[in-house]
Amino acid sequence: MDFNIPQDIADYLVVLDNFIEEKIKPLENKDDNIRFFDHRREWARTDFDNDGLPRPEWEDLLRQAKKLADEAGHLRYALPKEFGGQDGTNLGMAIIREHFARKGLGLHNDLQNEHSIVGNFPQILMLRDFARPDQKHLADAALKGEFRACFGLTEPDHGSDATHMETRAVRHKKDGKDGWLINGAKMWITGMHAASHIMMFCRTSGNDGDAKGITCLITPANDPAIEIDEFMWTFNMPTDHARFYIKDLWVPEDAVFGPPEGGLALAQHFVHENRIRQAASSVGAAMYCITEAINYANERKPFGKALSHNQAIQFPLVELATQAEMLRLLIFKTAWEIDQMSKPDVAIYLSDKVSMCNYYANRLCCDAADRAMQVHGGMGYSRHKPFEHIYRHHRRYRITEGSEEIQMRKVAGHLFGFMGPNKGKNRNEPFDFAVR
Repeated sequence: MDFNIPQDIADYLVVLDNFIEEKIKPLENKDDNIRFFDHRREWARTDFDNDGLPRPEWEDLLRQAKKLADEAGHLRYALPKEFGGQDGTNLGMAIIREHFARKGLGLHNDLQNEHSIVGNFPQILMLRDFARPDQKHLADAALKGEFRACFGLTEPDHGSDATHMETRAVRHKKDGKDGWLINGAKMWITGMHAASHIMMFCRTSGNDGDAKGITCLITPANDPAIEIDEFMWTFNMPTDHARFYIKDLWVPEDAVFGPPEGGLALAQHFVHENRIRQAASSVGAAMYCITEAINYANERKPFGKALSHNQAIQFPLVELATQAEMLRLLIFKTAWEIDQMSKPDVAIYLSDKVSMCNYYANRLCCDAADRAMQVHGGMGYSRHKPFEHIYRHHRRYRITEGSEEIQMRKVAGHLFGFMGPNKGKNRNEPFDFAVR
């Protein structure tokens, strides 16, 4: 076994670090852009008088950073070469995302907006793999920013239980053309304020609970049949998560995207890659918090002695550092294994490991941010330190990307033979956890 970071990825981290110092940091500090990252960050980013949406100047800054990264050849690292990428690996992306998050807050990697100078493009690969010939142009349009589609899956009364969605699409002719008439409601639809289209998931056949019978329809986002009720204010602002209602929205037959009646395959298409990268970000942010707490404990000297001399300070950080070291290795190992398998095999043999990484990394990050606040005392609680922001952002991931309960359910399914390679085996037979 070789636990070293592959040399090509290690070399690329140096290239990325140099790019951040030469191009991204100057932009971050230009024209008081640092206000988006210092103690003013929540106010600077949020237009509280406009539904709590991101301020235009904040989103413009993110676009500028992405443009610089794209021109330098970094933004599309993970994409295939056919889309101008570098055929980046899942291991490479996990290492990069962990490395970036260990740097703390900055324009190089601010995941509150899913922003990074090394981008994650699940939608591009979804368009590549599921688009009909007449829809293939959408991938290029998306890369140019001309096709901006949000993901219309979650509903006010249905989140994890997506097979129970109430949004319905029925066949309906309009002006002699075949099409679909959509009615329903969606919630937590991220990016709706800037979207040109919605990948609208609707039940087109079957019964509640059936995986089959859900179809994805590409709809215009600004159709008057869609009424935005509100943008949901969240623990970490700004918000771009809309709740909206659909009343008699008609789309033509060619709006169908992906397998008819099998739309949930789209939702699952990139889930393992997304979750392992997000886990890498969480463990990187946790390591940042742990490191900052250790450094502060060595510097701060109440009663004439450094805080780090106290076991009450040492032991909680020891626990966190131990968990972070073990989890980091599991994340990298799992990302490497994803690279060795086909998508169907990943779903069978690795989805439990991905879930382990994801739910535990998100929890660890919250614990590490909380501990860093405690070690720093009053300053840790203030917005002059980044820990409250890290906590509020990463707390979200214990719910999104599959709640930690859903992730644990997946792991349990593999352990107890309800899914995965042990599915259907006699549960009375001895099970060896180490032999998978």
